[in-house]
Amino acid sequence: MIEINNLSKYFGSLVAVDQLTFDVPEGQVLGFLGPNGAGKSTTMKMITGFLAPSSGQIRVAGFDVESDPVSAKSVIGYLPEGAPGYGEMTPSQFLNFIADARGLTGDHRRKRIQTVVDQLHMSKVIHQSLETLSKGFRRRVGLAQALLHDPAVLILDEPTDGLDPNQKHEVRQLISDLAEDKIVIVSTHILEEVEAVCDRAIIIAQGKLLADDTPDALCAKSHYHQAIRLSMPEAASLLPIIEPLDGVSRVDVLDEGRQLMIVPHPGVALYRQISALIEEHHWPIDGFSVERGRLDEVFRQITGEVAT
Repeated sequence: MIEINNLSKYFGSLVAVDQLTFDVPEGQVLGFLGPNGAGKSTTMKMITGFLAPSSGQIRVAGFDVESDPVSAKSVIGYLPEGAPGYGEMTPSQFLNFIADARGLTGDHRRKRIQTVVDQLHMSKVIHQSLETLSKGFRRRVGLAQALLHDPAVLILDEPTDGLDPNQKHEVRQLISDLAEDKIVIVSTHILEEVEAVCDRAIIIAQGKLLADDTPDALCAKSHYHQAIRLSMPEAASLLPIIEPLDGVSRVDVLDEGRQLMIVPHPGVALYRQISALIEEHHWPIDGFSVERGRLDEVFRQITGEVAT
């Protein structure tokens, strides 16, 4: 488990992280969200021992990060923002350098290097210098070094930054697979990533913890939770029938009048009511679905309240 208690970090008069408290159990993928400058990367650097906290305590797998940093770091794999490396090295040289730092030897060392190269599909660039690699491949090399020693804890800062859609899918699947027996914290500004791989999300702003829940529970706070998306030719012509219905908060007209987003009042489910109207009037429906809610809307609402 990762245990964080009353964690704060000050840079002069700037409060970067303000009394954060949370824990993360084994087998959980935690999404760490916040606007730019919220304190996400600073928190990651403190968990990994790169920065010392101004106050508070961090324990990783039972090890105190300040009083026993070597033990704590030995169980952590860290992918920092930007995936820094040595440009003149090849991925093979860089991974061997990391293997030296991690104390990996013999057959185990060779097997771990080959495993991460295969997992991240890096074989075709393994002998090419890092400075000549694309941003996506440099990101994969950074992720490979974080995974090399098969750590119990993974701290990933923007893990899919610079990857194309196929590569993002592969990395997200890898994170999901790894989470079966690891703790994974993913700091990201890509909200779809949280919904794709995380089973819990924390939102911070101005260094403060604002929300801590599952992505589904956060989406349920959206105004679009349980909204009905209805598509048909000339869907806008249905407005006089739908807008007066009990439980309807508003109706958004989309796709040049071919689609309606029927937004309910909080706690109201419109599915049965709209279904009955479709059947009664024989509307030629092309599409009919219930919205889960929008994490981006909830994110803006929660972080905007602090900003104002």
